[in-house]
Amino acid sequence: MKILLASSEIHPFSKTGGLADMVGALGKALARAGHEARLITPLYRGIRERFPQMRRVDWHFDLPLGDRHVQAALWSLEMETGLVAYFIEQPGFFDRAGIYLENDVGYPDNADRFIFLSKCVAHLARYLPWQPDVVHVHDWQTALVPVLMRHQQSAEGWGNPPPACLTIHNLAYQGVFPRDTFALTNLPPDFFTIEGVEFYGRLNCLKAGIVFANIITTVSPRYAREIMTEEFGYGLDGLLRRRQKQLLGILNGVDYDEWDPAHDAFIAHTYSLTRPAGKVACKLALQREMGLPQGRDAPLFGTISRLADQKGVDIQLGALEEMLSTNLQFVLLGSGSSAYERGYAELARRFPSKVAVRVDYDEALAHRIEAACDFYLMPSRFEPSGLNQMYSLRYGAIPIVRATGGLDDSVIDLTEDATRANGIKFHEYSARALAKAIRKALALYQQPDLLRQYRRHAMKTAFSWERAVGEYQKAYESARSLRTGSRLS
Repeated sequence: MKILLASSEIHPFSKTGGLADMVGALGKALARAGHEARLITPLYRGIRERFPQMRRVDWHFDLPLGDRHVQAALWSLEMETGLVAYFIEQPGFFDRAGIYLENDVGYPDNADRFIFLSKCVAHLARYLPWQPDVVHVHDWQTALVPVLMRHQQSAEGWGNPPPACLTIHNLAYQGVFPRDTFALTNLPPDFFTIEGVEFYGRLNCLKAGIVFANIITTVSPRYAREIMTEEFGYGLDGLLRRRQKQLLGILNGVDYDEWDPAHDAFIAHTYSLTRPAGKVACKLALQREMGLPQGRDAPLFGTISRLADQKGVDIQLGALEEMLSTNLQFVLLGSGSSAYERGYAELARRFPSKVAVRVDYDEALAHRIEAACDFYLMPSRFEPSGLNQMYSLRYGAIPIVRATGGLDDSVIDLTEDATRANGIKFHEYSARALAKAIRKALALYQQPDLLRQYRRHAMKTAFSWERAVGEYQKAYESARSLRTGSRLS
């Protein structure tokens, strides 16, 4: 099968979070399963310098964007057999310091940027000599592709467009813009209705994808159920319930080429289930790097996260305030809300021998934290899939998670199965409940035999992309069978 995957970020070229990891790994896994995969993403600043082997394609975009035309070029990179990446070069839109924002402020022309990206994807899907069997788009930044393809079929003579699959990575981010932004789509007015892309008088890009995609997936089975509820539906739960027959939850896999302590190039001491000694060496090395007292006695907790309400960083601050009187250390790598950045920096100032904070994103340091930590904190308010808890399992960092979304699907608590327990779960969204879970971790740390058992279970847990690819293949086949359906079919 030929699959065209479109995303605003794809690892290893660009990344702000799990979206990039997932799309990059899925493309690789599809190619290794014998499919032909093509990735489409913007050519952001610095990509060409880091990947000098990419080549300019003899292709030129000249596409309408409201009352003007925007030009762009196309670059390509053959990544491995069956996998090619395409890059949209439009310096005015994409040659910037950030992907979505700068200095914690979103770019004011994000609607222009990503509507244009969606138009480029639809254009390539229609005119590339390599014709895809399915177009797979991700999140709001490319969610207009299905409606653009449908319009080109009905009004512009595109006789047999491929079906569209939309993956929702985080329903909280929908790409909602003022009504006049709809003009940038160059779609006729009959698409701007409650049955189309209109949402309380505004343009909603993600809603457009939900309405017009042939099949919709989320990144975990539980999250697929959660987003059909008022609590997690962000105003789209009714629409998603109407489309629930076309809504699937597929748990993400992990790219173990990138995330495996047995051969991780970012850590100084590799280790594995049968050679565990390197983990202690990684802990001592990270303590030294982050300016914490070195030693094995204090359990080391870690978090790598966007500092946003979704991630539970508010209750984590409260729980740490309570628990730092005990014998533990905590390391944070992340950035986001300036209020949370200040809160964690203040915690490090007050507890310099117990807390180390790095306000940044550093891929290599993220690997070193996973390798060093005894426990990994992930107290999310909601979590569509989560990848760090899966990385933590492979690295023997016991995850402490709130039972929501993909966290609940991927971590096993002692109360669920004592023979396979690999993590600690809590349910109530509160600092008190998280502090109680941390106390359980401290008790576990005092029982070395039980801790080793947890680590063995954790490191044996495998989230195979081969499994996920099989499920996506079924989703693509379903999309093809629904290709001729009407809106909200």
